Amino acid sequence: MAVAGAGQAFGVHGWIVLIYCLVIAWRVMLQLDAPEPSPSRLRSYYDDPIKMGVVLTMAWAIVGMGFGVWVAYLLAYPDLRYDAAWTGFGRLRPVHTTGIIFGFGGTALITTSFHVMQRTSRARLAGEFTPWFVLLGYQLFVILAISGYLMGINQSKEYAEAEWYADLWLLVVWITYFTLYIRTLARRAEPHIYVANWYYLSFILIVGVLHIFNNVALPVSWSGSRSYILWSGVQDAMMQWWYGHNAVAFFLTSGFLGMLYYYLPKRAARPIYSYRLSILSFWGITFFYVWVGSHHLHYTALPQWVQTLGMTFSIMLLVPSWATAANALLTLNGAWHKVRDDATLRFMMVAAIFYGMATFEGSFLAIRGVNALSHYTDWTIAHVHVGTLGWNAILIFGAIYALVPVIWRRERMWSPRLVEWHFWLAVAGTVIYVFSMWNSGILQGLMWRTYNDAGTLQYSFIDTVMAMHPYYMGRAVGGTIYMIGMLIGCVNIWMTIRKAPEAGYLRDMPKTPAGDADDRRVPAE
Repeated sequence: MAVAGAGQAFGVHGWIVLIYCLVIAWRVMLQLDAPEPSPSRLRSYYDDPIKMGVVLTMAWAIVGMGFGVWVAYLLAYPDLRYDAAWTGFGRLRPVHTTGIIFGFGGTALITTSFHVMQRTSRARLAGEFTPWFVLLGYQLFVILAISGYLMGINQSKEYAEAEWYADLWLLVVWITYFTLYIRTLARRAEPHIYVANWYYLSFILIVGVLHIFNNVALPVSWSGSRSYILWSGVQDAMMQWWYGHNAVAFFLTSGFLGMLYYYLPKRAARPIYSYRLSILSFWGITFFYVWVGSHHLHYTALPQWVQTLGMTFSIMLLVPSWATAANALLTLNGAWHKVRDDATLRFMMVAAIFYGMATFEGSFLAIRGVNALSHYTDWTIAHVHVGTLGWNAILIFGAIYALVPVIWRRERMWSPRLVEWHFWLAVAGTVIYVFSMWNSGILQGLMWRTYNDAGTLQYSFIDTVMAMHPYYMGRAVGGTIYMIGMLIGCVNIWMTIRKAPEAGYLRDMPKTPAGDADDRRVPAE
């Protein structure tokens, strides 16, 4: 790539790949003279990739939210950019979305899935190399995607902007991820496959299928970054939003429900309120979600019956979604005193509430009459961030706060007070952001459809842009508050990692039903 694409962005990516691989090869070669690992390691869970995943997750949080705050202020003050093409909104915006969704969210999903599948299967990860290949190979994809956007490499498909060679590499990594998950489940000592693994598996499998079909592209040249999507016109739009909304469904919903169904009951020390309801909700979400993408294409050239199908299934989706949110909240029956005292558990509880809000709003906005007002406005931005800030990110923080002390063998987080601060800043930032965008979006929609007595539009487009300024300031302030909370969380996590294990930690830890005091050793079959 570096040689064939010399002088082009393709060549720059070649050098990035080369340097990335050389660094990893150097790190591996440092261990060539190390003694053969003891066979006893196979009797313990493989947590080293999980530790690296936690660090990478928070690193991507800093990158993704940092660019998001920059973009928010850029919309309020368009002069906040340098005299360079890469600082334009069109390039920074996909850096933010990819950094958050795929960098932060995707790395968190891979990391927590490694932890959850081992503990619920009572089996060590299958292979020593494969988990590292999945985790670090995925990081290479995100790096290629983001660096490409800054250089102007973008195939203009929302949430799928990366070009053909990055997509091919992600496919290799994703197939390996799926194989790893299946191999680990196949060697499980626990006969039952816990419901969290159902959700993680559906996330891995269906996202892989979506990725393949939405990114069927023909390269203009094997030594260049440009390509043409195989689909065209309305077929391309339909394929894009079949992918786009199901990326929300299975990347940002199904995978995160797997996270919720493990960490919330574990932290609350309560069984799931209704295991049967969790299974019914799984099949309802899996079946209904795959049909709803066409609600993004109301009032377009897409056939009317396809639009109606998407709208109908979007409304039906409310049933399994709210059943899931209710199941999570009812699990806390008998543990509400823990919610009061434990900010980590409160993160998960609030995430479940935001999940219920986001799914209700999504079904509401899919109705054709409502969509006529909301589409192309900031109301959609508000809806997206109810989900990403309130549901996904807050759940990730709660899961990491529950995970870090276990993996690093600490009694608790370094500072429970900082966890509290992070919680309240995250909630305040989300509320300020979302309310600003709700007001902005509804005002936009009303101004765009207001006519004067002559039958012409009352407001010009620039009038609507000027009216949005105070709300854009509110969004920027909300995002800043949220990011400050995240940085506090990074400090807390780092100090927890650095802190030596508490004296007598293993002796004083309560025994789990499986008998493993520190949740690190694979129980005997």
